[in-house]
Amino acid sequence: MAINPHNRGPLRTLSVLVLLIVGLCGLLGAVSTWGTAQKTPKLGLDLQGGTQLILEPKVVGNTPINPGQVQKAVDIIRARVDGSGVSEAEVSTQGNNIVISLPGTPDKATIASLQKPSQLSMRAVLVAASTAPTPVPTSTGKPTAPATGKPTAPATAPSVKSTGTATTAPKSGFPPALTAATTPPPTPTPTTAATPTATPTTAAKPKSASDLAWVTPELEKALATLNCADPKSIEKLVDDPTKPMVTCDNEFPVKYILGPTEVLGSEISNATSGQVQGQNGPTGKNEVRLDFNGPGTKSFCDVTSRIVSLPRPRNQFGIVLDNQVISAPVAQASLCAGTASITGNFTPASAKILADQLKFGALPMSFALQTQDSISPTLGGDQLSRGLLAGAIGLLLVVAYSLFQYRALGLVTVSSLIIAGLLTYGLVTMFGWSQGFRLTMAGVTGLIVSIGIVADSFILYFERVRDEVRDGRALRAAVETGWTRARRTILISDAVNFLAALVLYALAASNVRGFAFTLMLTTIIDIVVVFLFTHPLLSILANTKFFGEGHKWSGLDPKRLGARTTTYAGRGRVTIAAQRAAAAEGNQS
Repeated sequence: MAINPHNRGPLRTLSVLVLLIVGLCGLLGAVSTWGTAQKTPKLGLDLQGGTQLILEPKVVGNTPINPGQVQKAVDIIRARVDGSGVSEAEVSTQGNNIVISLPGTPDKATIASLQKPSQLSMRAVLVAASTAPTPVPTSTGKPTAPATGKPTAPATAPSVKSTGTATTAPKSGFPPALTAATTPPPTPTPTTAATPTATPTTAAKPKSASDLAWVTPELEKALATLNCADPKSIEKLVDDPTKPMVTCDNEFPVKYILGPTEVLGSEISNATSGQVQGQNGPTGKNEVRLDFNGPGTKSFCDVTSRIVSLPRPRNQFGIVLDNQVISAPVAQASLCAGTASITGNFTPASAKILADQLKFGALPMSFALQTQDSISPTLGGDQLSRGLLAGAIGLLLVVAYSLFQYRALGLVTVSSLIIAGLLTYGLVTMFGWSQGFRLTMAGVTGLIVSIGIVADSFILYFERVRDEVRDGRALRAAVETGWTRARRTILISDAVNFLAALVLYALAASNVRGFAFTLMLTTIIDIVVVFLFTHPLLSILANTKFFGEGHKWSGLDPKRLGARTTTYAGRGRVTIAAQRAAAAEGNQS
């Protein structure tokens, strides 16, 4: 059967929609079969229940906790929760404690990221020592502990390279940056007690943060007794920014004496994660990219400029997070561009967690997990069932009205609503997998309201077409002319709805944002369905005998619509309705 030339354009448009639906369904099937996605939308705290965490603040020393600090912590933790992909969470205070209610069961990494203070600091390395035991053969043939001499630096260490200077560093798509490679350093060769590697010969006042005068016998003793394998020893470490500290590397068997803090976490303006970019594109290695503000850029420039010419290990600086060193790179140049890149054995998930901790600011305190309890849904499946029933009733009323008002043309409305519902279901499910979006009762309400918004666009288009038919225009021309008149109105109406939902999403909190999000999503879907389905389908139907000749059950019957019998179409032409009227008069005569 030959294809009507008038239908080729609409068929191509419909094929785009078919590919879009098939692609969405295929992607959803793939990530649910071979990935971690589920085939149904994730439910929020009010419908599914979840976990309640109560965090107790911990501060250094006897510093009192004020309400301003607690409120700042609430804001940052809320941003952390949203940034981790867990949506629809509730964060509140209970005295000085912070109560977090998360939908579902959070993993250990999510809970740990909420407890950490994220007080990033950069300190000059004064002394580095290995924590790995080095067996030494004896006359009995049994291994003994390594010699207890002064700690020394590792034979090799990570390096800091500027990609904007004439160095041997590989080129990158980022500005001059710090690269903290974290290859495990080899076990350092023990030295004798007479080797003067760290202890200063005099008690002179330190001249800089890299001065060995900071190293006291007490710090050396603390370094020798520090057990990096004992979590309790790590918890007892004190990160006072004005004093040197003893700490461990959180990944490799190295411990350090570090000078006072020189760069603060609050001087980081942004942090993102991604893959390192090489000359041929992504290298497959994950990194955390940092941007410094004005004071941070100057401080970072000063520390790298000073330590670049110092001997090892004093040409390193430790990046300290939560009392532990996450990297200790070697400076090979003065890095003054205000950007840095932390690389290492990151997975995409661990890099994102670290970037989120740094991005959302430095908390003035850390938190201890006081309690963790499962909580029941506040509304439950009964309320969800009632909400879905209300949506079904509203949908049936819209369908009944469309069939009554538009006869067979109402089937276009029904099919358009089915397509919109399919796209909405798929996208809500995909957002639950990729962005952690959870459907709450407010979100369900947004979906129910969207039924009327979507139907309104179809009604507007149909009425424009019927107006053209009333004016005596042929249906094929009425469909295109009516679309030209309705298209701009539909776009303006949807733009206003989207803008209102966007403002609501930006200013509201908690469950109201779920309502705003579903409203924005369905508004976009409405435009897609009207442009890619409703209009091309009606263009195809206009070329059929049933609709094109205005059958009385088509909804486009000129007589039922009160079409004019004669309409001047320009240049001596008249419409089909006028020709039919003239033919009828001729037959009567």
